[in-house]
Amino acid sequence: MHKIKFGLAGALLAAAVFPITTPSFANNQSELEELRREMQQLRQDYERRLQALEARIEQAETAAPSQSQPANKTTGQGLANTGSRGFNPKIGVILQATAIDYGRDPEAAAIPGALLGPETELRPEGLSLRESEVNIEANIDHLFRGWLTIAIENEEGEDDVLALEEAYIDTLALPYGFSVRAGRWFNEVGYQNTQHTHAWDFVDAPLVLRAFLANQLNDDGLQLRWLAPTPFFLELGVEALRGAEFPAGGANRDDIGNLLGFARLGGDFGASHSWRLGASALHSDAGGRETGEEDGSEVFSFTGDSDLYVFDAVYKWAPNGNSKQRNFVAQFEYFYRNEDGELAFDDGVNPATSRYDSNAQGFYIQGVYQFMPRWRAGARYDWLDFDNPLANPAPGFANLL
Repeated sequence: MHKIKFGLAGALLAAAVFPITTPSFANNQSELEELRREMQQLRQDYERRLQALEARIEQAETAAPSQSQPANKTTGQGLANTGSRGFNPKIGVILQATAIDYGRDPEAAAIPGALLGPETELRPEGLSLRESEVNIEANIDHLFRGWLTIAIENEEGEDDVLALEEAYIDTLALPYGFSVRAGRWFNEVGYQNTQHTHAWDFVDAPLVLRAFLANQLNDDGLQLRWLAPTPFFLELGVEALRGAEFPAGGANRDDIGNLLGFARLGGDFGASHSWRLGASALHSDAGGRETGEEDGSEVFSFTGDSDLYVFDAVYKWAPNGNSKQRNFVAQFEYFYRNEDGELAFDDGVNPATSRYDSNAQGFYIQGVYQFMPRWRAGARYDWLDFDNPLANPAPGFANLL
């Protein structure tokens, strides 16, 4: 508002100091050109001075904010400043309280034929405080933005632990719709994988995410993303990842364990409807990826290639685009995976190895309706199928057949 008023005042002042006149010798072509040059020079001088004043105002506002500025809602204090550069991060704290009851023993809810990753068991029944999060987001400057998520986790029978869930930097000013991300984040495999647990519509992950991604994939690496300049939503991207997480496994590696490509297409129809289609492909190089009992009594170790393909579709409805009161969301994801390599089994008594070539697929479909603010109801259907032919089906491999 101050800049607009200053600009109008400056324009009036310039008009007063340099009035427009029509001299009697204006018909002289050379003198007319000279007048035009002088006017152009005055206009350039005025614009330079105006820009310099605006820059000084911005510097003053950054270096010394007035006492009338509103307090930071997170800290309850005024905006913090370091030297001549302002720093005002967004800070959020999310707590998750749950009450869970199962129709059967959750410890017996295994997935036959699946080599599961760590921490894929169901949550315990009863009242519990699930994973809580502290989020910090801020622009580093006009070129970069940073995000940090620290999770406070509680495993049954263990003390609370702090875990670095996400920590990454995004670029803000690359040309032609490109952006780069570096760090750790929930990778772009399908639709739900990018969401934090507190944003899930159900208390547990769909079976396909539990079986193929150990609930969620958040690996370290680099991402290149391109947003197309089209009237509809079109986005393409690739990620090169360390491979420390399932399904690659093995943090002690010096190469790229996961390669991921994804494409997104979406748009609106009418004022109340929107849709999105997506496809992604994840290639993982598994080097001794372990799965089995937590006490190590029965351990499977897979070494080989794992290729996962995901197709997703999402439809959203909200009256006139206002999702605060009522909305409906339907989502679908289909997973297909092939793993080819060697599988080793060791129970401490009868170790065995076998050629392993597994094809697995599955999908889930769900719908959630918000019928009033803060109240939603929904349903989900899951389906999985595993084909695990083994060249040497030793007794230890029986539960994979």
